[in-house]
Amino acid sequence: MASVFVRQMVREGWAELKTALRILRQKGPSQVQFWFIALLIGVGAGFAALFFRKGINALQSWAYGTGDVHMLHSFASSLPWYWIVLIPALGGLTVGIILHNFTADARVRAVADVIEGAALAEGRVEKREGVASAFASLITLSTGGSSGREGPVVHMAAVISTWVSEKMHADGITGRDLLGCAVAAAVSASFNAPIAGALFALEVVLRHFAVHAFAPIVIASVAGTIINRLEFGDMTEFSLPEASVLAFYVELPAFIILGLICGVVAAALMRSIFVAEDLASHIQAKFSIPRWLRPALTGVMLGAIAVFFPHVIGVGYETTSAALAGDLLLWEAVVFAVLKVIAVSITMAGRMGGGVFSPSLMLGALTGLAYGLIATSIFPDVSGAHTLYALAGMGAVAAAVLGAPISTTLIVFELTGDWQTAIAVMVAVSMSTALGSRLVDRSFFLTQLERRNVHLAAGPQAYLLAMFRVAPLMRAKGEAGCPEEEVLWEMIEEGAYIDGNGTLEAAMPMFERSGAAFLPVVSLSGEAAPPELWGALMHVDALKAYNRALATTAAEEHS
Repeated sequence: MASVFVRQMVREGWAELKTALRILRQKGPSQVQFWFIALLIGVGAGFAALFFRKGINALQSWAYGTGDVHMLHSFASSLPWYWIVLIPALGGLTVGIILHNFTADARVRAVADVIEGAALAEGRVEKREGVASAFASLITLSTGGSSGREGPVVHMAAVISTWVSEKMHADGITGRDLLGCAVAAAVSASFNAPIAGALFALEVVLRHFAVHAFAPIVIASVAGTIINRLEFGDMTEFSLPEASVLAFYVELPAFIILGLICGVVAAALMRSIFVAEDLASHIQAKFSIPRWLRPALTGVMLGAIAVFFPHVIGVGYETTSAALAGDLLLWEAVVFAVLKVIAVSITMAGRMGGGVFSPSLMLGALTGLAYGLIATSIFPDVSGAHTLYALAGMGAVAAAVLGAPISTTLIVFELTGDWQTAIAVMVAVSMSTALGSRLVDRSFFLTQLERRNVHLAAGPQAYLLAMFRVAPLMRAKGEAGCPEEEVLWEMIEEGAYIDGNGTLEAAMPMFERSGAAFLPVVSLSGEAAPPELWGALMHVDALKAYNRALATTAAEEHS
């Protein structure tokens, strides 16, 4: 009897679960249900970030034979030179094989792809490519790649939210909110920074601070942080050796100048990555290098640098900690900063994977320390500790690279546990972001997308046009309201027509230039074949679709 009762309970429970899922798919989640889903996504993304971090530590310990990955470059300096070169080369070869077989373009997915998914794909990202990118980045960071773990962690969390969104048949707003929850939890779990994790999702990924999204994102962020603290405790990533002292009124101008310098340094890092990527693609095409071999050659180059300067290996926590503690000389800080820019550019150009946040923290700490050593030696009587400049520089460069002054300022505080230097860091961050955003397209991620002809930096009024294809909006020939074919063919002969497979991004400028009320829509089969007339796109129809999209976006951002 007991077994019959248990089976009956299981059947009833399963039936109720299926009914709940059906209602969830048809009507969407209620507020309380959504918060519960946000909590589950936060836990899932938190565990994903935790396993990714522990996977890096385990694989790095195995590859280099060290028990403390935070002292990696000190240990690597004692290894034979051929081993230092061989490890990143083999790692790069493995990455190349993974990306060649599981992605169409042999490119690692990261934060820029998550931002694109939030804006243009209803909060969805590529799942298969995302999983492959996570494994590729895991190997890159474990075998000496000079990048960070936040990029793959964020995209890995986005894959989780995409799977949930597809199971729920979530609409665009719900899908983007779930994506924000996953990203917040991943960042929080990765860096033990719950406040910054939540704000990073809103500021960088969703790019708005809608009230309706705030509560679930915070819930997910806290869940991710709890996952981190259950494993590592309430420990900050970096520790400062002494309390920082700031003579506010006298020393603040120095931090304004530091912020401007950091803005230039951040722009130099980003530009170097893009130039190196273009150069690598040109060399690959010129010499017909297989795409799976590109990361391996990159690994050889990184290994060659690491033979003499092992500081460029991996995330760079040891060097960053040394800079924050003031344990480096001026020439060391300058040389390591230059080498870090070179190493990160090589890693990114070689498509090895990883993110730019951790490298920008290291570069910023080195820049700030070098500046602080000079400033405090010139004005010793009115200067605080030079380590304070390292902390401010760390936040300033990272904020300019990410285009996220709010969340970066907070994550610097949470990474160090030093809340007494808020004004100095905020001043440097504001100046670096203001300058850096003008030297690129607002941030590293948005500039990446701009280079792929995805125009998100200018806001919804620019990128929404690319979301509407011409064909669904046109009036087919013979349909009521469609102009006569003779008139349309006359316009085609004059060169005034649009491709039916194109988007409003191409159509609206043509309306603006021609002043026409409609444009013929054709199918272009090839240069030799004549165009096939499909119908006409009315200017008023295009404007109505565009206005509806703008209204929906505004409603979401202000809800």
